[in-house]
Order: sequence, then C-alpha cells, then structure tokens
Amino acid sequence: MSDANLSLRYSQAIIARAVARLGAEISHDYKDRNPLLVGVLNGAFVFLADLIRTIEAPVEVGFVSAHSYHHTDSTGDVQTFGVQSMNVRGRHVVLVDDILDTGLTATRLMELIGQGEPASVAFCCLLDKPSRRVVPIDANYRGLIIPGEFVVGYGLDLDQRWRNLPDIYTVGQGGSSDE
Repeated sequence: MSDANLSLRYSQAIIARAVARLGAEISHDYKDRNPLLVGVLNGAFVFLADLIRTIEAPVEVGFVSAHSYHHTDSTGDVQTFGVQSMNVRGRHVVLVDDILDTGLTATRLMELIGQGEPASVAFCCLLDKPSRRVVPIDANYRGLIIPGEFVVGYGLDLDQRWRNLPDIYTVGQGGSSDE
C-alpha cells in the first residue's frame, strides 16, 4: 500500500453488516426457490464467498467473467466470458457483482442471462455508484451507496492490485487514480 494514497472508505465491520443484510434479504425472497447466484469475476469472488455464507436458503453458485475497464476508466466495451455456456433455463438467477458503476457490464450480463430463459433474474451488488450511471439500471439488492470514487480492496482492484485488502479504500489524488 505504500505506493498509493489509500484512504479507508469502509471497514470490515461495515462491509460485514452490509453483506449480512443482503444475505437476509435474499434468504427471505428466495427461501423456497433454490436460486443460482452467478458471481462476476474477478471482483465479486470475495463478496460472493461471504454472501453465500449468510444466505439461509439452498443456493447454487456459478461464475462468469466480464470486464470493461482499462486502468481506472471504463472503455464502454464489455467483454464477457462464460455466460452462454450456463444453463439458466427455468432458474431463478441472482447476478452478483462487486460494484454497479456505469451499468454497462450489469446491463449486458442481464441481457445475456435473459436470453437463456431463466424464471427470473435479479442483480445484487455490494457497492452502487449511481452518479456514474450511463444506462438506466438499478440493483435489486445493494449493499452500500458510494460517490464516484475509485475504490480497491475486498476483491476490488486497480490493475489487479489490492484485491486482498480486507477493507475498502479510496484511491486518492496522490495514488494511482480515481474511479
């Protein structure tokens, strides 16, 4: 962390409370439906691992990969991998991502999942940045609302760095950049 100006944004305790609340909401809504939780790699793996341990309903887990960022900027071009090979027909799917930012990735993934004829599709994110939205999309389940800052830690990265931090930090002006 010494080569960047990182400021604590959310502690482990705050993150854990948000994850527990989301798990309770999903448990309530899907108690008899055995949902398929689909994590968006790479950023959501830490969040999804913690989230499924708070859900008190049977769940299945799958993963897709998507990216649209170069360094700290969204390219607007969403690259996806693994969505077409998932069998979601008749399933209740909850797409789980670390952050809802421009909405481009979430919208594209929701469209692709929808083509597989699921019974339902919902979107869950730990962090929501409504100020950065370029397409109209809202999360069905959202943990924390944040301003347009670039954040790292708890699975979130900057050029594949700092995913391992247990808290979430804002990357400051003296650091690498801001989201």
